[in-house]
Amino acid sequence: MTFITIFIWTLVFYIQESRGQYIVTQTPGVKAVVPEQTVSLNCKTSSNVYNNNFLAWYQQKPGGAPKLLIYYATTLQSGTPSRFSGSGSGSDFTLTISEVKVEDAGDYYCQSYHSGNVFTQ
Repeated sequence: MTFITIFIWTLVFYIQESRGQYIVTQTPGVKAVVPEQTVSLNCKTSSNVYNNNFLAWYQQKPGGAPKLLIYYATTLQSGTPSRFSGSGSGSDFTLTISEVKVEDAGDYYCQSYHSGNVFTQ
């Protein structure tokens, strides 16, 4: 069952990618901050995301699964602290963390949705 699921998703992504390529660029690659600073992380897609706002931000800590922070570019997932905020539309997006706390350390990813089954992360 697992093999089939992985194969199907791989095939879907391969077919969709053959129709068009989407590139996502996140900057900066690494950012060192001290507590209480404000930090901004940028995400740029090579073409507009679906509906101009289908972009999500995730936080991942070592050994853990990615945790959804923000969806539809600006909407906070339940449980996400208000110091996190998202902005942007089209192909340029920003995740801002105000008054950074030590527990905010981790990896941050943006994920875009374009059409059909095409997701990028």
